[in-house]
Amino acid sequence: MNSKRTLLKTVAAAALASLAMGSALAAEITGAGATFPFPVYAKWGEAYKAATGNSMNYQSIGSSGGIKQIQAKTVAFGASDAPQSGDDLDKDGMVQFPAIIGGTVPVLNLEGFKPGELQVTGPVLADIFLGNITKWNDAKLVALNPGKTLPSSSITVVHRADGSGTTFNFTDYLSSVSKDWADKVGTNKAVKWPAESSVGGKGNEGVAANVNRVKGAVGYVEYAYVKKNNMNYMRLQNADGKYVGPDEQAFAAAAAGVDWFSKPGMAVSMVNAKGAESWPISTASFILMYKKPANKAESAEVLKFFDWSFKNGKQMAADLDYVALPDVLTDAIRSKVWSQIEK
Repeated sequence: MNSKRTLLKTVAAAALASLAMGSALAAEITGAGATFPFPVYAKWGEAYKAATGNSMNYQSIGSSGGIKQIQAKTVAFGASDAPQSGDDLDKDGMVQFPAIIGGTVPVLNLEGFKPGELQVTGPVLADIFLGNITKWNDAKLVALNPGKTLPSSSITVVHRADGSGTTFNFTDYLSSVSKDWADKVGTNKAVKWPAESSVGGKGNEGVAANVNRVKGAVGYVEYAYVKKNNMNYMRLQNADGKYVGPDEQAFAAAAAGVDWFSKPGMAVSMVNAKGAESWPISTASFILMYKKPANKAESAEVLKFFDWSFKNGKQMAADLDYVALPDVLTDAIRSKVWSQIEK
């Protein structure tokens, strides 16, 4: 009997030791920011935990929130669809690198039109969001869609209510195609929306929900949310004059000619990229980290997570309609950017 109790105590002690060791070895890292890449970061995090036992907790709070969180040093990495300038990175002692590529898409709620049936140019899209075009049967929209019957109903503009990298990219595009937009509104993560009909939604989720709820609405969301919510979308005229729809091939075409190291901090804009197949509001989402992290071990775990995701997450990204970075770019990020982070 005594020997049995001794054996049970030994087994229990071994189990407790094993649990303690596992707990000690399992890493937990936290990040926060852009809602645009949330679906793919969540998928990568789930697969990474299954493969390694280590956890990655990502809070989808918008790009402005992600920048504030990393500046406050409450997370191990921040995420933003709007790249920080080289000067801002130097001031904060940070580096940044792109992690995933996708696209921002104008979406609408218009009866009688299937996804991709309505086509617009950049300047006409800007006129809609400026409030210069208030009816769906405006002469400019009718001229761009011959043979289509457009209703006389009013247009409701839906935009992001929070500071957003998606807004940054959308307004960056409108500024690039419309001098009127550039002069009156400009490019930023949050702007004063001029159309009288403008209403806000929090996150990509909020904009998608409002557009789907309000008949005659038009808004802009990241492509994964278009697919996830079965949304109607516009075809856009690109820099080569071709009307194109949003998909991963169109995002990859826009990314093909980008020289990522042409600007400090890889702060490159992909909007209105040349190429017959390029989607004109293609975008990258960026990761922000400190060069001299307060917690070097946690920072090193972040790099392990993205290293694993770059190597193993391409198909997962494609399944969610994102474009993974090519190997030549991830190799350059490891050697030129990650090498600046103290370990």
